[in-house]
Amino acid sequence: MHSQDFFYQAIIFLSAAVISVPVAKRLGLGSALGYLLAGVLIGPYFLRLVGEEGTDIMHFAEFGVVMMLFLIGLEVKPALLWSMRRSIFGLGGLQMLITTIAIGGISMFFGLNVLQAITIGLIFSMSSTAIVLQTLAEKGLMKTQAGQGSFSVLLFQDIAVIPILAILPLMANQVQTRSVNLHEPVINETAVSALPGWQQVLLIVGLVALIIFGGRFLARYIFRFIAQTGLREIFTATALLLVIGIAVAMDRVGLSPALGTFLAGVVLADNEYRHELEANIEPFKGLLLGLFFIAVGSSIDFKLFTDQLGTVLGILGILILIKFVILLFLGRFFRLRSGQDILFSFALAQTGEFAFVLISFSGQNAILPEHISGIMLIVVALSMLVTPLLLIINDRLVQPLFIRAQKDHEPDEIAEQDNPVIIAGFGRFGVVIGRFLRANGIGATVLDTNPDNIRFLRKFGFKVYYGDANRSDLLEAAGAAKARVMIVAVDDREQINHIVEQVRRKYPHLKIYARAVDVRHSFELEDLEVAGYRRETYDSSVDLAVNVLGELGFNRYQASRAARSFRYHDEIMMKELQHLWHEDKRKYINEVRRFSQQLDNILLAEKDHALHESDHAWDSESRREEIREMYEMLTKEDQEEEDKDST
Repeated sequence: MHSQDFFYQAIIFLSAAVISVPVAKRLGLGSALGYLLAGVLIGPYFLRLVGEEGTDIMHFAEFGVVMMLFLIGLEVKPALLWSMRRSIFGLGGLQMLITTIAIGGISMFFGLNVLQAITIGLIFSMSSTAIVLQTLAEKGLMKTQAGQGSFSVLLFQDIAVIPILAILPLMANQVQTRSVNLHEPVINETAVSALPGWQQVLLIVGLVALIIFGGRFLARYIFRFIAQTGLREIFTATALLLVIGIAVAMDRVGLSPALGTFLAGVVLADNEYRHELEANIEPFKGLLLGLFFIAVGSSIDFKLFTDQLGTVLGILGILILIKFVILLFLGRFFRLRSGQDILFSFALAQTGEFAFVLISFSGQNAILPEHISGIMLIVVALSMLVTPLLLIINDRLVQPLFIRAQKDHEPDEIAEQDNPVIIAGFGRFGVVIGRFLRANGIGATVLDTNPDNIRFLRKFGFKVYYGDANRSDLLEAAGAAKARVMIVAVDDREQINHIVEQVRRKYPHLKIYARAVDVRHSFELEDLEVAGYRRETYDSSVDLAVNVLGELGFNRYQASRAARSFRYHDEIMMKELQHLWHEDKRKYINEVRRFSQQLDNILLAEKDHALHESDHAWDSESRREEIREMYEMLTKEDQEEEDKDST
């Protein structure tokens, strides 16, 4: 390819990504689907901006998958990997075994021989590591049960590619020696392939041992030496050299480059330069993965698709249905909770990028006829194309059903009706309040609407009742008529406001203390006339800032005094700003700036005051009087300055 052709293709691919991905994200489709659609549009069957060169680009773009697995490895510490062995080999192994048997049986029913049926079953048992992990990460679902289960299955599949590529030519009795691309760990026609079998095994073991030893003991000193140069581009070059070098080395000895880089990432997970490695490789990974998806989209043969429309759609529908049912069964067998098992099944119901490699390899070994391979390539590409759509269906149609079912769940029968406090919501905010009250001998009736959270907390001895505090009959059963205080600690702004309104109307004697999501929400709670509120991260942020002052040389007295003063003036500022929030938004912003500057001046003035015995910073009444006088003085000075400016 000439340099002009290269830059022309670069403009086409980058333009397609820049235009289609933001549109897809805005429509809620995800970046992966945006890249795939971009490839379809610029491909040879629509705009015809790219043609056969898409295959060459695919080989280059597959480095994106390799880099992605390296970054995944950096996030997985060896101890965590060992702790997940049950889900990786149990859940992942059963998924591949059952799916291969089911799809292989259907293939034999339609007249294929045993070898072809097993091959198709193995190919279609794969799922897309790139699409699934990227989509789940974008949605913030990687830490959920479905996200962890998906990661386990995908990791097992990536590992399983190696024995599959070794077994297929043996089954076909046609061992090929030519490797097509980066992911095909078949021994190339090099000096390695000419070695006796035991020497090849020794070489492979030695390379793996070198990766482990180098990552554990040598990498730290190498990265430290590079970092001391102070040149970020050299550190980036070193990171790329590490990934590409391992990938090439693994490919040359007949192992999966993706598995090799994943292993290197796991070994480096405890390295102090892990975050720097992630930051340097992440942009290349994202760009190459996008390029990979565009190449997949542009490689779809729509002529074959239109000629075999019924066959392709039928295979695609059967494939997704079979995998969905098998995954749903395994999800429930491994006790994924309701809703998470559905997400798990939708996420992995497609076929993945390694299927392209296995299809190509099967064609080389004359296992699958050319027309079957062509149809399978289209089915794989289309299954990857519809994956983001399946997740959208799950988000918008399926998951709301589980939320609604939880709301319709019958509340627990409440045995405690004489406690002085009722807490609505017992998550990360409410549980701290509950623990504090219990430690001081105060009884509280706790309500929550998350069954999993309730089961988890009950293991630790907390008495939590399932019930929605929006229901007046449930509040009555919880003893609201006798209680003195209502604490609203749920994590949804609208629910908090609704509960507060209902409690004030139905039980006006209750003192209501509420959780404020942010500043705006605190204004809303002021309007609702609650007895008190706390912004959910405010106090913890101020407390952390006090610790920072201590590290910077402030003594405990100075840091605590600064925090008291900051809180006091912030409360004054909030009361002043509340009126402006409703009346004049523009003036509100200007006043925020003025108050912030004023608070800075007050704290700096106090910092410069000499400390002496008459300073009563720990006496709240004296302290308030002192601050009030200083505040009035500074306000008067500001007013005088404004009068001078206006004159």
